[in-house]
Amino acid sequence: MIPLIPRVPHGGPGAQPFTGLDFSVNANPYGPSPRLIQAVRDADHAHYPDPSYGWVREQLAAWHGLSPAEVTPAVGASELLHRLARLCLSGGGSLLSLHAPFGELARAAALLGAPVTTVQGVPDALPAGTRLVYVGYPHNPTGLAPSPENLLTLAGRCHEVGALLIVDEAYAPFVALPAPPRHPALLRLLSPGKAHGLVGARPAYALAAPDVIAALDNLAPAWHVPAGTAGVLAALPHAARFLAETLPRVAAHAAALADDLRPLGRVEHHGTPFLTLRVGDARALSADLLAAGVRVRDCASYGLPHLIRVSTRLPGENRVLVRELHSRLAVGGRHG
Repeated sequence: MIPLIPRVPHGGPGAQPFTGLDFSVNANPYGPSPRLIQAVRDADHAHYPDPSYGWVREQLAAWHGLSPAEVTPAVGASELLHRLARLCLSGGGSLLSLHAPFGELARAAALLGAPVTTVQGVPDALPAGTRLVYVGYPHNPTGLAPSPENLLTLAGRCHEVGALLIVDEAYAPFVALPAPPRHPALLRLLSPGKAHGLVGARPAYALAAPDVIAALDNLAPAWHVPAGTAGVLAALPHAARFLAETLPRVAAHAAALADDLRPLGRVEHHGTPFLTLRVGDARALSADLLAAGVRVRDCASYGLPHLIRVSTRLPGENRVLVRELHSRLAVGGRHG
């Protein structure tokens, strides 16, 4: 019997309605992208979509210089990660993650009874039994990213032992990272809703070798991507202007926020829209802020209970966060 595993914490609204300022979600505060909103409106919601999503695959494949057989659409990165866990870990084996894995992948591994090992850098050799390796590119919440050369090295080590390397590019557009190298053991996981400020539509897709894509498609039910989300994915190649106009501003706002918070404690910021601040008891501080209408993300689920993660909003909203944190943190950035 499959064990009952609690849901993992995430940023964003919880079970209760929240009308305050939410700094816990890592999304473009200038969103949603008008071009992609129009794609949702233009979608045919009255009929079933093509169950193979051939037109979506063709658009994304041409954009990335691949064949349609190397592309699969999905509803959110979480859904793809659960399929990847079933694909690679159902017969035994373990998950290796550079830094703490995204919580949905860790939960997917737990549902299958698969052990999870966390390392801080590219290992010289993969532990015995490794079948799935996860890398944030860049990682959430640290903001760190391996070089393309290190990714290629890691993919080669995965290939040697029959493992698959997941490169999660959810935040790559914010920091203009180079595309990961092509390799038969490397899968690129893209969830562009964050950069386009459209996380509610849950657009996501994977790029990988045709045999990996075919195996993932085999695990998906029919019509698993709604028409609106499929339309968003197909429109992505034509939505670059919004990113060009907004992402430089997002980067500037995040850098300014990091500067404003450094007097309160150690800040880690590597160009992403989010940053971490060392505060001491992060859970207590997060609860205190929430009561005042400000939501931040404590990092206990990442094994970092002394950190909060905040993602930039617009400058005036950021000033509210800075003021609230200044009023609560003693000299040295400690709470509790």
